[in-house]
This record gives sequence, structure tokens and C-alpha cells, in this order.
Amino acid sequence: MHTALSRTGRTVAGLAVFLASALGASMAPAAAASAADPPAVAPPAQVAGPGTDYATDDPFTSDRTNWFRQDRFGMFIHFGSYSNWEGEYRRPDGSVCRNAEWIKRECGIPMDAYEKQAATFNPADFDAKAVVKAAKDAGMRYIVITSKHHEGYAMWPTKVNSWNLRDHSAFDKNRDILAELKQATTAAGIKLGFYYSIWDWHDPDFASPTTFPKYEQRMYAQLKELVDGYHPDLLWFDGEWSTENPHNPWSERDGERLESYLHGLSPDLVVNNRVGKRRVVDGDYGTPEQEIPAAPVDGQLWESCMTLNDHWGYARYDQNWKSSTTLVRNLLATTSRSGNYLLNVGPDARGRIPQPSVDRLRQMGDWLRTSGQGEAVYGARYGGLVDEPAWGSVSRKGDKLYAAVTQWPSGGAALHLKARTAFDVKAARVLGSGQQVRVTKAGDGFDIRPSGAATNAVATVVELTVNPGPTSPAGTGHGLKEEIFDNGYLTGTPKVTRTDPTVNHAWRFAGSPDPAIPADWFSVRWTGTIEPRRSETYTLTTVSDDMARVWIDGRLVIDSWSPHGPRVDKAAVGLTAGKRHTIRIEYAEQTGEAHMKLLWSSPGQDQQVVPTTQLYAS
Repeated sequence: MHTALSRTGRTVAGLAVFLASALGASMAPAAAASAADPPAVAPPAQVAGPGTDYATDDPFTSDRTNWFRQDRFGMFIHFGSYSNWEGEYRRPDGSVCRNAEWIKRECGIPMDAYEKQAATFNPADFDAKAVVKAAKDAGMRYIVITSKHHEGYAMWPTKVNSWNLRDHSAFDKNRDILAELKQATTAAGIKLGFYYSIWDWHDPDFASPTTFPKYEQRMYAQLKELVDGYHPDLLWFDGEWSTENPHNPWSERDGERLESYLHGLSPDLVVNNRVGKRRVVDGDYGTPEQEIPAAPVDGQLWESCMTLNDHWGYARYDQNWKSSTTLVRNLLATTSRSGNYLLNVGPDARGRIPQPSVDRLRQMGDWLRTSGQGEAVYGARYGGLVDEPAWGSVSRKGDKLYAAVTQWPSGGAALHLKARTAFDVKAARVLGSGQQVRVTKAGDGFDIRPSGAATNAVATVVELTVNPGPTSPAGTGHGLKEEIFDNGYLTGTPKVTRTDPTVNHAWRFAGSPDPAIPADWFSVRWTGTIEPRRSETYTLTTVSDDMARVWIDGRLVIDSWSPHGPRVDKAAVGLTAGKRHTIRIEYAEQTGEAHMKLLWSSPGQDQQVVPTTQLYAS
């Protein structure tokens, strides 16, 4: 992670070619590393030839990511040899430098001194069951722990080198904290993920583009150990950004290969966008850090990661703890914008989660368990039907709106909700209270008047049962007519003509729409009709690279017809339920990456890739 004080920032079938020539048959041992060669695992070579599409599902709707979309609340754990410093380094001149997980770099600790300190690291008090209990008590549904941070130190008994908790510490060599945590999470029904830093300050081959492939080989070997040995549900990458000290050569092409390789190992893995370069086209979800977006994120699932105090790793002097009230409200805000909340704890040198963290987590769980208030979080999403009010947040689940009120009205005043579409409120109640709630249509929406006082000082939840209006039956479409040209200009006779189920493609650098089409300089035209299930104003969203444009009923609504990198474009379009509106989409790829997705959303429709059933080739 970026320091809170100084913020810097599938495999597809047949991918069995290793980078043997680039990587070499052996490697020079790193400082404190094993002289033995690592397991024979190497990054797969770039896909040889076109025809590859990496977009195998839509994360907004796929079974693979369903748990991630439902669970909403997770625990982040920053734990590594840096924890042994507990946030302070005394320099030879007697001055003290303070930091946490970045202490090696930010305090300029010499490598020999850093390795010497790591040799004394003994988190003997790490208790996986206690960690999982803290998460469970908080209402957290998944855990992500640092398996390797930027310092390069592995928190499992890797066979790749000796710079790890088993071989370079005072810790019991018969213990494996990741295995212990896997056993405890499985027993508790909690998902487990691993953080892994691409950036590595310890490996001598990392910084130079000439030797980087040797490091990359070791990185792939370690990731294979993690996936095959512990079967994680999620991988959380970091350290992908361009930087110096040491130089970081990671590129978009590296991200393409790595993401493909990982899904070859485990097709159901959920992977964050830092596997690439933290863009809308990378991974399954975005990763805003220490902030909550003001609205649902366009084109990608998202998860906000935050600290409980001012550091990710343990710093004994940092007592600036967020209140449980702030934390619960952060969780409600992320949920109401269809995001997840990943809240961090930093165990100390002995492996214990600080008591102030445990206390606040328990208080969050108390709120979630009280009067069914967790219904506003688990499985809930963007309120959609209404604007977010100034007095709290609103999430939705099926025919329920959950208005979490943080500013309770006084003197009989109303809570006003501004409607974004036509709907009716059938019933209303305050969770945990028998008080009457009167709902009346008023101006641009509804006034809500509870008869009594707030039931909870953190947030009082008003549950509204709504009738969101008519929705037509699912369509019977099979997709759009797709014409593919072996040039970037949509000229001449199409090389390939077929029906495309959805406009959801990530050809990236190495792929293309068909084996007959080159990876660069091609273009695609989709035509047919699009049939909405609700009569509303829809937001059509394209995620594209290089060029894209969209017409609805003959009107150009998205015009992004100039070469660009990965980007999002949007247009508001009125569509009528059951009516087949004509649609035409054009896309052109010149060089570099190739991406094209078409999503829609509306007040009553979740953001998703436009589904096959609603697209017709004629």
C-alpha cells in the first residue's frame, strides 16, 4: 500500500510457452536468498497470434464475482517484517525516523540492518482464530492479508527464496500463518484473499529491464505457490505504478500476461485492477484508497480500502483512531454507491491486532447486527431510484430501499427523497422501532415523517418497500450482427460476419476478434436493435481503446472517434420498455491495446454489460 504519510502513488487454453530464453536456466541468488533454482514456473509468452479475447464474463453479473458483490465488507491485514520495527527506526546518529510498512524506504534503512532486524521477527502470538473472530464480530465477510509487501518479504514458507517468515526470522519454523488463516477462515465461512506487491525492494533483479524477467519468473513461481497451496478467493495486487528507488519496470503488457496466467491457474479468482496499471480495463474491480467515490464507479466494480488510524502497518505511536460512528457511516456510503469497504488492521511485532482496532470492529458489528440493520449493507447496492440525500445514504435490495439516517429530523420535519424515476412507496418502517412512518408524495419525490425519535445515534435505518414500476419480460435476443474488418477504417468487405452475444471484449495487446484478424489495425461494426425492460432514461457507457461511437435510433450519442487509451464515455438516452431501438456501434483499433464494452444503467437497472437477451441482430 501507499504509506498514509507519503502517498505515491485466462491463462487461456494453450498458453504453455514459457519465457525460457528470456529468463535463462538459472538465476543469481539474492541477498539472503536460497542458491537453489526456483520451481520451473515462468510467465507464459505473449499470445502468439490473434483471436484471443480475455473478457470471459461480466464482473457486474457473473457467478464468479457474486460473493464479492454481496459481501460488501472485508478486513485488510498489513503484516510483514516491517511490523517488527513497530513504526520507528533509530538511526546511527541517534535521530528517530517514523513510518510503518514503508519504513525501509522512507527512513533509508540499509539492507543489512533491515535483514538483521527481520531475523529477530517472531510473531508467536499471531492467532488466526482470534483474527477471524475479530472479523466475524465486525460483520466482515472476507479477509485480505499481505503475503508479500514492497519489502519483498514472504509471509509463507516459499520455496523460491529464503527471504521469508520461515527461513529469515525467529518464528517457529513449523508454523505457517497463511495456512492457519486459511483453515480458520474456511471453518468460519469467510473468504480469504492475498495481497501481493509487484514492486520489490529486496530482489536485485527487479529494477533493471534487463534482469526483470528473472524476477518475474520468481514472482510467477510464488503466485503459483499461493494459488495452488492455499486456494485463495481473491488476489489483491499493489506496487504496479511507475516509480524510482528502485525503478519499477512493470507495464501494461506485463499485466495482461499475469492476469491471463492467474485465471489459467484458477478461473474463479477475483483480481483487483492493480494487476495491470490501475485502470478501468484492468482486473475485476477498482481500488480507491483512503477515499470513497461520490457515486457508483463507471465501467468497473470497486472497493475502497482504508486504515483505522493513519497507517497500514503497525506504528505503536499512532493512536489517531477513527470512531466506530465514522467507520459505520463509511461502510454505508460505500454500499449506497455499489462499493465494498476493506478496512485495515495492522498487527504488532508479536502478531496481535491492537485492542483499539478490535474494539471499533466489534462496535461496527454491533450496529450491523442490531434490528437487522445489516440489510442495508449485505447484498445491497446503489439506491438508484432516488438521489443520495444530505441527511444520510440510501441503498437498495430488491423491492426495499434502506435509508440510513445520520441527521434525524426534529420537530416533525420531513426526510425528503428526490425521485430519479417514477415509483411508489407501499410501506415504511423504522428498523428497531414500532413508530409510525408517514410517506407522502411531495414535489420531486417523497417526504418521510417518522413519528418518534432516532433509534441509533450512528445511523437509524428506515426501510421502504417500493413498487419500482413495470418491467417488461426478459427479451429473446441472441446478440447483434457483428462485422469485422481487417483494417482500421471499416472499409471493404468484412473479413468475418457473425452474431455477437454481447459487446464485451478485452483483446488487449495480443488478441483480436478472430484468428483471421490481426492484433492491430482492425475495426468492428455491430448493428441491430436494443430492447430495454423499463421505460427510463438510460446511461449508455462505453469502455474503449482506441476509438468508439454509438448511434441509437439513428442519432449519434457517443462520439469518441479519435485515438485514445482506455477510457469511459457516457450518454443519457431515453428508451422505452419493450420497444426495439435501432443501435449501431463502431469500433476501430490502431495499435497497442484493444478494448470495447457497452454497458447500460438506469434508476431501476443496475450497471451491467447489455445482456444478450436484450440485443437483436435485426
